[in-house]
Amino acid sequence: MRPLDDLDRQIIVALQGDGRASWTSIAAVCDTSVPTVARRVQQLMADNLLKVAVLPNLGSTGPVETFFTRIGCRPGTQLDVAEQLVARDDVRWASLITGTYDIAIELVVTSGPTRYPKTMLELQQIDGVQRWYSDLLLHVYKVSHDWYKQLLEDQEPGPVEVALCAPQHLDKVDWAILDLLRDDGRASFKTIAGALDLNESTVRRRFERMIGDGCASVFTIVPAPVLGLEAETLLWVTVEPAKLAEVAAALTRHRAVRFLGATLDGNALLCEVIADSTRGLFEFTTSTLATLSGVVGWSASVELLTLKRGFVETPWWRDQLAEHRAELSAVLLDRGAS
Repeated sequence: MRPLDDLDRQIIVALQGDGRASWTSIAAVCDTSVPTVARRVQQLMADNLLKVAVLPNLGSTGPVETFFTRIGCRPGTQLDVAEQLVARDDVRWASLITGTYDIAIELVVTSGPTRYPKTMLELQQIDGVQRWYSDLLLHVYKVSHDWYKQLLEDQEPGPVEVALCAPQHLDKVDWAILDLLRDDGRASFKTIAGALDLNESTVRRRFERMIGDGCASVFTIVPAPVLGLEAETLLWVTVEPAKLAEVAAALTRHRAVRFLGATLDGNALLCEVIADSTRGLFEFTTSTLATLSGVVGWSASVELLTLKRGFVETPWWRDQLAEHRAELSAVLLDRGAS
């Protein structure tokens, strides 16, 4: 992963605030020229360090249930298993992790008594899968797309609302627009209108309605380390049942918490934390978690490599694995030569 300079980081932060912001507005925020912004963003995308996508929110295809699943693999098969998981439309998020399991995924399935068992059996038959633990997400308190704000000392997170949609809110034209914006979230309304034989004003109006109604969201996907945030960690926080809401409210307000949800098993909160360093993670666990009344304890896994986020494959994970494999091959060659 190539090093970024301060201007690259400023541009990325601006795009995390609004992935479809104009070159002109980004240039004004970053105090640079419009051509410079356009060139820098295009290079970041070419280097697979940045992707902007517009995606439908949960509920847009009907009622769903979300399961957080950890998977243990036969040694040496983790990457093959991960690649098959990433390719599935029902996997919303996936990461290689540390601990007793190798891969964690967020699995979204259509509500119904038979859908999850069928999906579970499909996934467990993937060659290399040895162990499986899955838990139902009962409630989501926070999904933060603006976790970059912890870099801005004067920025405090505002109220969090988890948007839900309903199938009747979207028609076939809306879906056609979203299909084009999934691969290129910065595609112009004029380009989309031309591809779909629509008026530009129609595309703009429909897009703004979908965003305003909570039926779609703009995602700016970027590896956290490029912004100097090195520690991405999953915490399973065990809480006294009577104090679950109180602890959840406190964690929701914390700027380092990117995701927070209540799970069915063990009176637990699933908390994803993004910190600037291992020291920052230590401070979060000792100064925040350890001081919250009602917290009984926690277990954790470090996210080694995020493969998918928001149903979109992260553009950098294959490049990083290729680099790791090349380094390993070089080491083995050196050992053989000696």
